[in-house]
Amino acid sequence: MKYEGTIVEEGLLDNRFLNTLEILSVRVSSAEVPEDRWHLYKVRVSEDDISSFAKHLKPGHWYAHFWNGDEVIAVFPSKTFKFKHSGRTTWEPAIKYGKSMGIPEEQLDFIVD
Repeated sequence: MKYEGTIVEEGLLDNRFLNTLEILSVRVSSAEVPEDRWHLYKVRVSEDDISSFAKHLKPGHWYAHFWNGDEVIAVFPSKTFKFKHSGRTTWEPAIKYGKSMGIPEEQLDFIVD
């Protein structure tokens, strides 16, 4: 099964990892200061790619999420969560964990498109 996902390049230990993925699009955030801009990659990945993704994340306040239909997988450096996008209450463990890692709640929105 394939999933789509959003990866922030600045959250990767080595951005060359992106070369191993199917990249669907790239977007750069519009922060005024160049150092504050994020490079967001929309990717299509396999479940195996997702399983090994955590080791590519910088420690701390970074995560990525992947989706297929209503199923969402949120990957943090040391923990992974699966939940239903349609069931907001199922997001709570991932949100709680993300906040404990210092991620602002508004960044734990798990947008799918």
